[in-house]
Order: sequence, then structure tokens, then C-alpha cells
Amino acid sequence: MLPSAAPARCLLLLLLAVAVAGAAFDLEEATVDSIRRAFADGELTSRGLWCNFRAPGIPAGWSPRAGQGKNPYVPSATPCASSSGSAIAAAANMVAVTIGTETDGSIMCPSSYNSVVGIKPTVGLTSRAGVIIISPRMDTVGTVSDAVHVLEAIVGYDPRDAEATRMALQYIPEDGYRQFLNIDGLRGKRLGILRKDFFRFPSGSVQQKMTMTTSTVQSYAYSSLKMNEIKFLSFLLIPGCYETESKMGAILVDNLEIPNMNIINDAVQSGERALMLAEFKLSLNSYLSELASSPVRSLSDIIDFNNKHPVEERMAEFGQSYLLQSEATDGIGPTEKKAIAKLNELCESGLEKIMRVNQLDAIVSPGASAHSLLAIGGYPAITVPAGYASNGVPFAICFGGLKGSEPRLIEIAYSFEQATKVRRPPTLQHSII
Repeated sequence: MLPSAAPARCLLLLLLAVAVAGAAFDLEEATVDSIRRAFADGELTSRGLWCNFRAPGIPAGWSPRAGQGKNPYVPSATPCASSSGSAIAAAANMVAVTIGTETDGSIMCPSSYNSVVGIKPTVGLTSRAGVIIISPRMDTVGTVSDAVHVLEAIVGYDPRDAEATRMALQYIPEDGYRQFLNIDGLRGKRLGILRKDFFRFPSGSVQQKMTMTTSTVQSYAYSSLKMNEIKFLSFLLIPGCYETESKMGAILVDNLEIPNMNIINDAVQSGERALMLAEFKLSLNSYLSELASSPVRSLSDIIDFNNKHPVEERMAEFGQSYLLQSEATDGIGPTEKKAIAKLNELCESGLEKIMRVNQLDAIVSPGASAHSLLAIGGYPAITVPAGYASNGVPFAICFGGLKGSEPRLIEIAYSFEQATKVRRPPTLQHSII
């Protein structure tokens, strides 16, 4: 979203756990430094614990220091993923600017469930220096409000994240990203609709009605759809044949299928889990070693701390199985190299091939359903509010592409947002804030 008179403030969401509560941060997050130079002032708050990588089953948006973050639209609904605090703050109009990080879904999913725009940049486009990351291959720092303005402020080379940011310099346009806020940006763009494995909704749901193919649409009573839903439907899939020009000038290539999505969506089969476990230990130990002072200096110290504070950390309920598995790794060895090769093959035969063969500018998928497909190759994505389910929970449309395709994605996403203007602010209840 790009409000015409946004206050010059920013909310910087940092990952804090009880174990690092007493740490002194000598090395400031590079993104924080960039934002402070571009905007007037900053505030801090907390978000999901250890990037949701301590153990399975820990609720999205929960940490022992800050408690449980709530979805401002439907408090009982999930705020989704570890950067949920960023999306909650933006959705609730607490601030104009928020920052989040994503390994696999942590910007895309909160943006979708909290009805805000989210940009997950190409890995390396923004520095990860000063950020606790899981995987250098997949982690990226992005934004979930006033998205393009913030992206422009935080991209660029950083000697503290030299390898990744140097490689991504080739993708940064000379005159920045705001030039691509083009209301006619959909015209002529080739969009691939990833229907199989992605467009799965309960029968009769708002989402299912909005994504029907031509034959089904013709037999369906338009009167049961709200006007903003008709706008979305007429853009996306009318008619739903293989290749047709949409009413907004985009060329839709429908019914595309990514091979091996069952493997890509299974972190164990794809090799993603093995690589993340090894890289998390290396990244976390490196991060902790750079702190001026800290009660913990390694992943092993954090595991010990959690064991000594079982009540605060809710150890009996959640445990710390991922941390233990990560601690058992020993760098990038044969297992991890095999995982890297497998992930590279899945990228080349999957998204990269389908984009190349069909000459696509972007792929289209609902919400965060393509998070793993986009994560394993460090690819960018933009999620835009697309509607609200019958129970009031928001959902989104996602435009994804190959590395460095942010200019085209911004044109597509901005044009869609301005044509549909689906988003509405939440009716906040005093009991949730």
C-alpha cells in the first residue's frame, strides 16, 4: 500500500528471545541503518521466536518475551509465520513502515493473512548483516508496507554481507524502483497461472468462487459475488483458457504445472531441511560472536539456557527439537552438498524452466502457496490483498518471478492493486490490542 501522506515513521521488527535479552548490539542491522537514513525515526518491537525454527508446533507470532501476536482482522485466526509482527503492525495502522525477514514464507504468509502488501526481495538485494538468519541461500530482508519506497531505501551493497549483496548489484535499476509504480503496468505482461497444487480451496468458499475457469463461471450467478471480488475474478481468470488477454491487458497462460512440487513442498525430500539445520548453526554462531556482550555465545548456549528456563520457554509444550538437530550438524559436508545440488536441480527444472519455456514475466498463485517454490532459489515475490473469506480472514494474490525481476513484479502488483483496491482496514477490537 502506498498512502499519499504516510507519517515518516518506521517500525523495525527484530527477533528477540529471552536468551539474548541482555545482549549488547554493537553491530546494528544494516536494514535498520538504511531505514534511519531514509526516514525520520524508528521504533522497536518483537516478533516470532527464532524464525519459527526452534521446534514444530510453536504458534506463529509467539515469543516468550512478547507473548502471542494477534491477527487484527480475526483475533482467533493465525497471523502466520515468524514475521507476523511486521504485518500485524502495518495492518493495524500502528506505523507506516515495517520490515520482516523470510527464509520460506515469513513475509509472504503474514502479508496474506493480515491484508498488507509484502515484498520478498531477491536474496542478496538487501543486506542480512546484523540479522539472525536460518539459511544464507534463502534468507532475505523485505518489507510489508509502503513497500516500494522502503525497498528502494534498503537495497545495495554491504561489506558485512559482501558476497550476496555484490552478486545482486546487477539487479538494482539505475533510477530506483519507484519508477515502476505504473498504473498500466499489467499491459502486455505474460502471467503464468499455477493452478495445480496451488489453487485448492473449500467448495463454495469465496476463494474458490473467485478462481473458477470459464465454463464454471458461466453457470455461476454473479449476484452472489461482491463487486471487488468480480474485479479480481475478471482480471485473473475470465476466460480461463490456455492463453488470453485479460481486461487489464495482461496475457494469461493458464493451467501451468511445476514438476516435482510434492518434493519441493517436502523440506526433507528436497534437502531444504538438512541445509537449513546446518546453515542455521553456522549463521547463529557467527551472529552471536559479533555481539559486544551477550549471556549466550553459541547455539549450544541457547539450548542450555532454554533447559534452565523451562517455564518461560514453554519447554514441556514445545521443546527445541530443531535446535538440537541443528547443534548436531558439523558445517557443510557431503549431506549438505548433496542437498544443495538437489535444490539447484529442482530450481532449474521447476520455476526457471517454466518461466523460460512460456516466456513469462511472472507466475501467479494464491496467498503464500508458492512459498517453498520461491524460497529454494532465492526468488522474489510480491503479495497483494485480494479479498476476505466469509469469516473475515484476509487472503492475497502473489506474483513471483526469477532473480532480479522486482521491476516487472512491482509494475504488475501495483497495477493490480490500483485496479482492484480490495483492502479495507480492520475493525480493531479493544480486547486484542
